Amino acid sequence: QVQLVESGGGLVQAGGSLRLSCAASGRTFSTYVMGWFRQAPGKEREFVAAIRRTDEATYYADSVKGRFTISRDNAKNAVYLQMNSLKPEDTALYYCAAARTHSVYTSRWDYWGQGTQVTVSS
Repeated sequence: QVQLVESGGGLVQAGGSLRLSCAASGRTFSTYVMGWFRQAPGKEREFVAAIRRTDEATYYADSVKGRFTISRDNAKNAVYLQMNSLKPEDTALYYCAAARTHSVYTSRWDYWGQGTQVTVSS
């Protein structure tokens, strides 16, 4: 069992940066792939980034490549999303998630946080 709590969202101007954090509880944290998804109003939840547990390989959606960086600290049971060069279209509720294996499909992820709001003004 893994419980996830996101933080770090807020309001930022276009071109700015934010760092999201996800605190996880549960002794098996280090065995999971950790990821970030987002959901904008009226849209489906979409994959943003993920990081594997073993070799820390990372995956990104094309829309955030080169701007967002995912990282994890297994000792602290935490995963982070550094977001730079933010755009208004990045505005969404951002969710932290955990899964046994990587997938871009939300149905394949086992645990979810409650989300943290990111709003980017133009």
